[in-house]
Amino acid sequence: MTNLLSQTWFIALMSVTLIGAVLSAVHHAEVIAHKTGEPFGTLILSISVTIIEVSLIISMMLTGHEGSEFIARDAVFATVMIVINGVIGLCIFMGGLTHHEMTFRNEGTNSALAVLTALATFILVMPIVTVSTPGPDFTKSQLAFAGIASFALYIAFLFFQTVSHRDYYLPKRVDKKTDSNVHAPKPSGLKTAVSGALLLLSLITVVGLAELLSPAIERGVAAAGAPKTIVGIAIALLVLMPEGFAAVRAAKANRLQSSLNLALGSALASIGLTIPTVAAIAIFFNLPLSLGISDLNMTLMYLSFFIGALTLAIGRTTLLQGVVHIIIFLEYLFLSLVP
Repeated sequence: MTNLLSQTWFIALMSVTLIGAVLSAVHHAEVIAHKTGEPFGTLILSISVTIIEVSLIISMMLTGHEGSEFIARDAVFATVMIVINGVIGLCIFMGGLTHHEMTFRNEGTNSALAVLTALATFILVMPIVTVSTPGPDFTKSQLAFAGIASFALYIAFLFFQTVSHRDYYLPKRVDKKTDSNVHAPKPSGLKTAVSGALLLLSLITVVGLAELLSPAIERGVAAAGAPKTIVGIAIALLVLMPEGFAAVRAAKANRLQSSLNLALGSALASIGLTIPTVAAIAIFFNLPLSLGISDLNMTLMYLSFFIGALTLAIGRTTLLQGVVHIIIFLEYLFLSLVP
């Protein structure tokens, strides 16, 4: 296998297979979403990808390779930046090219962004300012509390999204009138069950191929003399491909509400499910875990949250807002290469 991973043709074959798995995952997720309705459909894809991503992170942590204590931090931070700026920015930009102005329910998106800001601060910023340990680390008790608090906050958000205020995450009536998916007949129970199984298989394939491609990515990063954090960004991009593709596709169909549900739900699940699990594993196996981000990344993160709050404030978006988020994302990528 090691010899194969050094062959260009094999890497190209895996890349094509990865794209096919992404397209398959998006298709089956859309079948399930149409059967269950919003916001459950997008929630299923978000949680499915996150659970498999957690497995990937834990497996890399348990190997104990150099830098394994930073894997969770890099993956979570990269996910937040990719979602807030890359995915949301591209959705607004691509949708704006066709529809000029798109609408959504700002009650739900603002609530999701508020929860995401709190979660990111708990996990990525608090280790920097606590004084019980030197450096960007939690004590075991702090790590345990941060994991429990993150999980509790995510469960509270799920209850808010799916039970008490589900209507905040549904498309507006005017959007439903032009959405062909709303009026199309729902798939049968059997077709939905088959799509669920195939969705899981597709997601496992995506993450498995991402893990297989990671050595080639690492070699490329080392050859270019780039920081090791680029590896985490590349893997996060690969794992988020199904959600990103589905979100952009929904935006182009003038279903920005679904795009935002999927994007923000992915970021929330990434912290709310990943960190409690990783924290428990680190405490149980006594593994090193460093979660605090640098001042540079902290500045970029809070800039993203501030611009995101402005973007989601009024329930309407234009192409310009998409451009702003994309430029911030490109700034993040450039400063990751040249910090």
